[in-house]
Amino acid sequence: MKEFEGLQERTRNFALRIIKLFRSLPKTDDARILGKQLLRSGTSIGANYRAACRARSRAEFAAKLGIVLEEADEAAFWLELMRDAGIFPEAKLREIVQEAKELVAIFVASVRKVKGFTSSI
Repeated sequence: MKEFEGLQERTRNFALRIIKLFRSLPKTDDARILGKQLLRSGTSIGANYRAACRARSRAEFAAKLGIVLEEADEAAFWLELMRDAGIFPEAKLREIVQEAKELVAIFVASVRKVKGFTSSI
């Protein structure tokens, strides 16, 4: 399905941006600790979404999408924390923080749709 392919590419590109960001972080302890957390969550979004697309049932798809949402939200958190702590320049984080927030919004809507929620998660 084309919608899956587009989002797979988008999450893969996000992971590549996270890797590049990680490589350019200052060599301080706090930057490395937060950076590793971001690297784990930011790169797992695409991997878990890819796995979700290969789910064998609607329930499995919903469960895997829930993991994708958690990882996207966590990545947004680490990015915001880096920004707010002054670890990385805000101007350089603006676009990737926005992309993380957009991915969270996409996956919130997807989880709601798959699970048939009408209330907020």
